Amino acid sequence: MPEPFDTRYETPHETPYATHDTTEAIAPSVGGSGPLDLVASGAGTLESGARRGPWRAPWRRGTRGGGPAVPGTRGLWSDAWRELRRNPVFLVSALVILFLVVIAIWPQLIASGNPYQGDLAKAQDGPAPGHPFGYDLQGRDVYTRTVYGARASITVGTCATAGAALLGSVLGGLAGFFGGWCDALLSRIADVFFGIPILLGGLVFLSVVTSGSVWPVVGFIVLLGWPQISRIARGSVVAVKQHDYVQAARALGAGSGRTLLRHIAPNAVAPVIVVATIALGTYIALEATLSFLGVGLKPPTVSWGIDISSAATQIRNAPHMLLWPAGALSLTVLAFIMLGDAVRDALDPKLR
Repeated sequence: MPEPFDTRYETPHETPYATHDTTEAIAPSVGGSGPLDLVASGAGTLESGARRGPWRAPWRRGTRGGGPAVPGTRGLWSDAWRELRRNPVFLVSALVILFLVVIAIWPQLIASGNPYQGDLAKAQDGPAPGHPFGYDLQGRDVYTRTVYGARASITVGTCATAGAALLGSVLGGLAGFFGGWCDALLSRIADVFFGIPILLGGLVFLSVVTSGSVWPVVGFIVLLGWPQISRIARGSVVAVKQHDYVQAARALGAGSGRTLLRHIAPNAVAPVIVVATIALGTYIALEATLSFLGVGLKPPTVSWGIDISSAATQIRNAPHMLLWPAGALSLTVLAFIMLGDAVRDALDPKLR
């Protein structure tokens, strides 16, 4: 090794510290600890990248102004979709739910009869040509009423789940994000509603409602169903807001609204989706239970719970009156619960 300031080398290209390989450089002393050797293997890439434009985050690559997309990179939702497509439980439950939604919207596709028209001469008769499920107490076609009963159950379950998820996510997200007195107030309010037994509350609340439509039942389920989702949303927001990218966004001057909507909410919504999907089947069963007890949906609304209630007293004489609406209800609830389990397994990396 030549001595420092050696004058034997007349040009910079001949000095031992100069090299034509731009991947190595001698960094100056840092903190008095001596020279630090750096391997700048990406020097050429950085130099060419500087000419193309500013550096963009890896998750923004492939967009306008950024570098080329990184091959093989996937996010949470793309990974979850890949897992769901390979899960036979998800495929079967999704097909069943799709079929139920279609017949709830257009029951005329598979049932051409009138669910309100009956013939007392055929009351409690068994299956007959064109009437595979038999007749009920009033001589109405059980098959037609079973098909039309999907509309009320799907409507109540979907609307109640959407309302409870929206209300619970907003209140739980605000409580988890702001904390302090806001968290204490919203959490205590949720505890009050969470402590009310939902079946007993339904008997008390719906017994004074004279309307037999689906909307009082939907409102009641939303009123007592949001605290569960609120707790899930609060815990998810509290966990996500501790991450470094959230702290960086706030340090760069992002406001509370932008931080909550753009950075926290997209990463905290997965547990809420899982709980809401499973709760949808539970709400359908709750509507049927309330209708069976006589405080939920009321005639002339066609509902599986109403048909089960009217057939319960005739289970020995005409079991077919109870078998088909009860089977349709069980299949619907099972399909939504299986769908929720599949979504949970796909969105939770620890279960893969």
